[in-house]
Amino acid sequence: MRSAYVHAIWGLLVHNSLAALAPSATIPDGDVTYRGINRNGVEAFLNIAYGMSTSGAHRFKPPRLHVPVPGSTIYADAYGPTCPQALGGWVAPLSLTNVTRISEDCLNLNIVRPKGTKPDDLLPVMIYIHGGSFWAGQNSEITTTPDGLILESVKNGLPIMHVGMNYRLGFFGFAQSDALKAERSNNAGLRDQRLAMEWVRDNIEHFGGDPSKITVFGQSSGGLAVGMHVLSFGGKQPVPFRNAIASSGALEPGVVSNITENAMKAVVDYVGCNETDFHSSDTLLCLRNHSMDSLLQASLKTYRSDINVGDIWLPSIDGDFLPECPAALLSQGKFAKNLNVILSWCEDDVTLFTDESISTADDTRNFIANYVPNLSSGNLDELLSLYPGSDFATNGELSAEFYRSARIFRDIVMTCPALYFGEGVAEQNANTVYFYHWNQTILGPVLEHLGHPPGMGPIHTAEFAYVFGNLSHYKMDGVPFNPSPSDLELTVRASRSFSTFVGVGKTGLPNRNTFRGFQPAFEKPGQTQVFVVGGPDEGLSYIDGLQANRALASQKIRERCSFLNSEDVLKELGT
Repeated sequence: MRSAYVHAIWGLLVHNSLAALAPSATIPDGDVTYRGINRNGVEAFLNIAYGMSTSGAHRFKPPRLHVPVPGSTIYADAYGPTCPQALGGWVAPLSLTNVTRISEDCLNLNIVRPKGTKPDDLLPVMIYIHGGSFWAGQNSEITTTPDGLILESVKNGLPIMHVGMNYRLGFFGFAQSDALKAERSNNAGLRDQRLAMEWVRDNIEHFGGDPSKITVFGQSSGGLAVGMHVLSFGGKQPVPFRNAIASSGALEPGVVSNITENAMKAVVDYVGCNETDFHSSDTLLCLRNHSMDSLLQASLKTYRSDINVGDIWLPSIDGDFLPECPAALLSQGKFAKNLNVILSWCEDDVTLFTDESISTADDTRNFIANYVPNLSSGNLDELLSLYPGSDFATNGELSAEFYRSARIFRDIVMTCPALYFGEGVAEQNANTVYFYHWNQTILGPVLEHLGHPPGMGPIHTAEFAYVFGNLSHYKMDGVPFNPSPSDLELTVRASRSFSTFVGVGKTGLPNRNTFRGFQPAFEKPGQTQVFVVGGPDEGLSYIDGLQANRALASQKIRERCSFLNSEDVLKELGT
């Protein structure tokens, strides 16, 4: 009995001692204290609520700011629930963390900062918006855990802090109808992201961050979200960030289309809410009276991966958050100004989403026609002619036509939209724009382990392992893991380049191990510069002409994107 008593007292003392050592931050307005955890040489505050529950009558509506109980102490020591989505894993290796707990009370964020950060340190802040087709994803994903990024920023002499958010997804975040539009409830997921950014702007100083030095960073659908925030409200409202990074996404074909409305109608019909008119307030009330689980299951059952490669829940033109289509906003100069913006794509960005059985020219035509069904036959013919089969070669199990299809697909969804967006927001020096082309990966063995043939190249998310300093997270049982000296060196260089951009709005500085020679895209009239990251040809390159390096010269980016970014083609693509 005495032994048990001593053990209990000892345990209490240890707990109190650890609690005393835990990092803390206090917000004076309300006298609210957050207690975090120490991990991997950094300090983390997890599951900080920025918004209230979005269930029931608040489903689809703009998020409401969460206000803690005055005088409370909040133990921010474990990840919070993710927003409604399928449980389990998503597409490996794009995601390596299972979703285990979901809730409509999911508007939470995590803050990670260097060890010993004080409130008056005023560190630059990176806010990360996860990808996942606006269908999946969470701020606890291991591939984008920021600890390595933070540690490298400290070693670089320019420490930063990181914020990762959860936001509503799929049917819950991007439902659209006339009734939702009337109450300004379209684009709920984007509005969640904006509230999270505003929470950071208003509170991060108490955690040691600088609210005037916020960079928003998103990849894939997260990159598309960044693009939408730059265009938000037609530039009439100030954005709560000064730098933006949109990797492998900034615009996407399909935003100006009926893809999401059709997905919405399928869910409404499945749960029996379409009794009068799809666009009516009665339908909306019916949906708000359903349980989260019944609506989630309906959205899972009606999900169409064969349409737009599964990107069926997209932002909508609502006359408010997005007042007009992206192309119109860009052409009219209706976007945020005085930003530093990075836009990017990967060498083989979409091979993972390309049909590996493609082997003939007819296969290529059918694959592309299925992805962009509204492209006229004449424009499809011209598009295919810009990518002659002779430009591509077979590699093992993967045919030349597979690589041809993947390159056309990449340019439609990643490369040419990035160029169009960059050219638009840089017009008349409104913003400083940088482009990078990612050309190195350690994911080959992981992809082969998952059943893909060799030769997939630097795929979607290839930069994560390097930028976030997470090479070791791809070390799996039964998978060869042998990062080369080049991989280890690129991890340092890439991570420090991203954190340097967060700190000073540039991707490199003298006497620091960052990208060298990474200059703005439009320094010279009529020329476009892209920084090739990794591979044998790292460095700044023009996209065409004699000064284009071999990684870009053969890709005919200017010629091909001039066609894909032409006015009539953009209309057919739904950009």
